[in-house]
Amino acid sequence: MRASAADVQSNHTPARKVFVTGSTGAIGRYVVAALVDSGHEVTALVRTAEKSAAVRAQGATPIAASLFDRDELTVGLAGHDVVVNLASALPSTRQFLSDRAWRRNEHARIDGSTTLVDAALAAGVGTFIQESVAMIYPDKGADWITEDVPADRYPRAICSRVAEDNAHRITAAGGTGIVLRFGVFCGIGATHSEEMLTAARRHIVSVLGDADGYVSTIHLTDAAAAVVAALTAPAGTYNIVDDEPLTKRDYATALAAAVGKRPWLRVPGRAALLAGHRVTSLTRSLRVSNHRFRTATGWAPHYPSAREAWRATAAAAGACRHRATQV
Repeated sequence: MRASAADVQSNHTPARKVFVTGSTGAIGRYVVAALVDSGHEVTALVRTAEKSAAVRAQGATPIAASLFDRDELTVGLAGHDVVVNLASALPSTRQFLSDRAWRRNEHARIDGSTTLVDAALAAGVGTFIQESVAMIYPDKGADWITEDVPADRYPRAICSRVAEDNAHRITAAGGTGIVLRFGVFCGIGATHSEEMLTAARRHIVSVLGDADGYVSTIHLTDAAAAVVAALTAPAGTYNIVDDEPLTKRDYATALAAAVGKRPWLRVPGRAALLAGHRVTSLTRSLRVSNHRFRTATGWAPHYPSAREAWRATAAAAGACRHRATQV
């Protein structure tokens, strides 16, 4: 899914040579497009011929290397100004409760980020941008959460914390290490978004935890624009979320409204709490602020809340279904 030029924040910095991992994932495909559209030279780490063709079609140069091979990565990173690490292996919705399914993500986040930062340091790359998640914050009810709130260390958060620490090694070495803590993704390409739209068309919406708790989201085009804007940011950690986090009740209502349905069933509600740490990231109340990043870079989300993001996602999904029927 290619982000249009209108969806990409303007970038006034000189063109830079950027190396992107996770380039064909939910956010990766948007980031590659946004960087190319902003005039940057992009190298994309890929594993298959099909993915190589996909990133080449976006205007990026594919490179085949292992995320876990420091020597290969060091050679591939030579001459690059920036690394954007978006590599992850999040389990599908059906496997979300499985500890075994999460091990692949932990491998990518922990071992992959460690190897990639080692290679970046060896290759002399000056800027390293690491994808992370806002869901690692503790539950703060209706209070706003800024980057000054210490992140939690529940089991599923450890891999993200390690990846963040690795990015900060770049800063300690004299470079610019940047961590972007994204809200819950919304948009075509995010599997959970597409699954939630499908359920909403059947009058079923998801509410995880207290309906009065908050959820902080970000549309994928806004997330990609934030990565471009981060090229000008000082070293540090930043929240990348929309302007108006909704309560989970309002979030579910916005989802149903986007597909023109009235929700008949809101699940699983407070029952989700019974899954314990396996869904901690989804059951907490997280009213996260994007103020620091907006101030540092001038970035602002095109979709100020999940209401607008869900409407755009539903419209895009409808257009995709229409095209499919014409083939």
